[in-house]
Amino acid sequence: MPDAGPTMPLVLVSGLSGAGRSTALKALEDEGYEAVDNLPMSLLETLIAEEAGRPRGMAVAVDVRSRHFDTGGFVAIVDYLRGRKDLDVSLVFLDSETDVLQRRYTETRRAHPLAGDGSVAAAIERERGMLGLVRDAADLVIDTSDSTSAELKRQILGHLSLGSDSHLHLFVTSFSYRHGLPRNADLVFDVRFLVNPHYVAGLRALTGRDPEVGRHIEADPSFQPFFDRLAGLLADLLPAYEREGKHYLTLAIGCTGGKHRSVFVAERLAALLSEHHRVQLEHRDLASALARDRDTNDNSGTS
Repeated sequence: MPDAGPTMPLVLVSGLSGAGRSTALKALEDEGYEAVDNLPMSLLETLIAEEAGRPRGMAVAVDVRSRHFDTGGFVAIVDYLRGRKDLDVSLVFLDSETDVLQRRYTETRRAHPLAGDGSVAAAIERERGMLGLVRDAADLVIDTSDSTSAELKRQILGHLSLGSDSHLHLFVTSFSYRHGLPRNADLVFDVRFLVNPHYVAGLRALTGRDPEVGRHIEADPSFQPFFDRLAGLLADLLPAYEREGKHYLTLAIGCTGGKHRSVFVAERLAALLSEHHRVQLEHRDLASALARDRDTNDNSGTS
């Protein structure tokens, strides 16, 4: 094993074909990593031996397309590399639902690497079985089923940025329970117990960003005690996450429609946390809620 010296960040990117490997690798390359795609597994240790000590790090994609790929052998190599003091190893696994991957292959008209003369669905499930051990060994699993390229890039760089800022980065999102939980959320808080502005005629068309909606929610006797306890909980948790080496945390706030209560609470929480952390804020389902309202109004106006 090499003597301790400069520690090189090494990111190994694997996962299901079509789940976003190329996007993730390009994001890491843009960040400053030396990026290598589709490396034969037999050359992995040789490459790392030649590049060890690089201050800017290396990102290598290894998956079923890689020549001589063997799941057990790859996991053994990862375990060996994790034991080296000159490397800071992160294994990233990109996952996605089968129907989403099928749709992506249909839209791009690309062939799945394991499909041969069989169906894409069968090839995806075969690959999922082959990579089970790799997924179990991963430091970071990202489900890209609902992610755009920009969202995947944000998640990758949130966890693996080469910047000098070592503080915990936070991503706060509101969401609608109708559309399911955010797949990559670390902490989820349900605010459906708060008074619902949807049932107030003058507030229904507004959102949690509007002051009138905010005042209505704040008037709920349950709101302030809840928000104070939430702030206190995070004041205890976030430093603990930092001490454990976590660089990126997703906080999700959910309500029924993703338009009023979750938006308001997410806005308030992001403002509070931004006093001491780098915070990004998103309202996942707000645009679709507003579009649904417009469709409802358009239909009600037809004869």
